[in-house]
Amino acid sequence: MKTKNLFSIIALVTIFTLGSCSKDNNSSDTSLTSADATANSKMDQASNDISDLVEEQEGNTYLNASTGKTTDSANSMLSDCAHVTRVPAFGTAPTVGQTVTKTIDFSFNNPAGCTLANGTVLKGKIIISFVFEPDATSHTINYSFDNFYHNGNLIEGNRTITRTWGTSSLLTAAHPIHTMSVDMTVTFANGGTYHRVGTRTRECVANFGNNDLSDNVYKLYQSITTTRPNGAQHVYSVLIASPLTIDLSCQYRVISGILSITGPNHTAEIDYGSGTCDNNATIAIDSGAPTAFTFGN
Repeated sequence: MKTKNLFSIIALVTIFTLGSCSKDNNSSDTSLTSADATANSKMDQASNDISDLVEEQEGNTYLNASTGKTTDSANSMLSDCAHVTRVPAFGTAPTVGQTVTKTIDFSFNNPAGCTLANGTVLKGKIIISFVFEPDATSHTINYSFDNFYHNGNLIEGNRTITRTWGTSSLLTAAHPIHTMSVDMTVTFANGGTYHRVGTRTRECVANFGNNDLSDNVYKLYQSITTTRPNGAQHVYSVLIASPLTIDLSCQYRVISGILSITGPNHTAEIDYGSGTCDNNATIAIDSGAPTAFTFGN
């Protein structure tokens, strides 16, 4: 079968088959379009970038406290133009049980924002807070946004990440497990607003603990409901039995797993394969025959 680009598949197939069968629903069309696919891809990228930044900033506080440093070093993910402030102030080590608040200001030195190494442009502020507990096996990080933009798209809402060190059905050895509670609104440059709510769990199953994120391997499962600008909702779910595997050393990132999309009338299932670093996947509509497509560059 001829391989097609992901957005061509979404545009040519799901715009019809995931839509409402009623001719009277034009004002609240439930079709999943290429624009929705693009929006969700951009929201995934924003969510991942923000989570990585937040977790590393919290981790830096513990790392530097354990090594005796009195200031948090700049993180490799952050551009030099990002400005970080902390309460308690840098130079004062947090005490056990104390709430630490860190503000990452991406517009402090340049109103246009900062560009990360991966080309992402960030503008505005992310505010994170957590209780300083070096010996705890579970840590909760709360964070919010202040006029924050990810690649020109406004991000609003509050999120929570709970980090634990434990075992699971995905890996019997102890490893980092991060559960994210998502309540995020994204307003795109064209004015379209999408709202996401749900939970996502990300387990780091390989190459962790070396302070190098570039070769980490994650397994991710989730239940996320996205509300489109016209009010229609679609659920994006990944089961723990077939999690998405994210290999940061692979240029395409997603190397395996199944993403299910459930709309008001129809379903779609995207299968990313069984672990090969490539950009091949399939999509099946309403449990029909899979159609091959490519994703990424």
